[in-house]
Amino acid sequence: MSKLGKKPILVPKDTKVKVESGKLILTGPKGSKELSINDKIFSVSISEGNNLIVKSIKKNGTTNMMWGTTRSLIHNAVLGVSFGHEKILELSGVGFRAMLKGNVLNLQLGFSHDTSYVIPQGVKLVVEKNTVIKINSVDKELVGKVASEIKMFKPVEPYKGKGIKIRGQYILRKEGKKK
Repeated sequence: MSKLGKKPILVPKDTKVKVESGKLILTGPKGSKELSINDKIFSVSISEGNNLIVKSIKKNGTTNMMWGTTRSLIHNAVLGVSFGHEKILELSGVGFRAMLKGNVLNLQLGFSHDTSYVIPQGVKLVVEKNTVIKINSVDKELVGKVASEIKMFKPVEPYKGKGIKIRGQYILRKEGKKK
């Protein structure tokens, strides 16, 4: 039995859930999202307390693992359409700047050229103070993917801590050369 899969998912009042055969359609104040669910393995029902319950039809080892994962994906989608997901990136280094030009993020990262990143559909980026980038979306996976792609342009180096990092990320610093 999956401990996480047994937990009901609380659906906020302003979020609507529609269960069709193999599909789960969620709409909320931040947007809408559609999830596909294997209806041969799992059944999704809405209880009278406005809770979503994911039940496993077949009970074996692999379906127990997928049960908790499926419940987590549905829970993240409910949170996404209700409140949205956000990650905050910080640029640290002399001359490191970020600017938005339409749907292109322009980064100055200490190279001889500017680095451009085309923002995918469904993601909203906001640049604050030229060194803080806020990434918002309904889809949690897409927010993480965009954040990791932007971080890969200039990963944080361990000696001075320069680069792009997620707010609150701990950087293991190394000691420099000794004389």
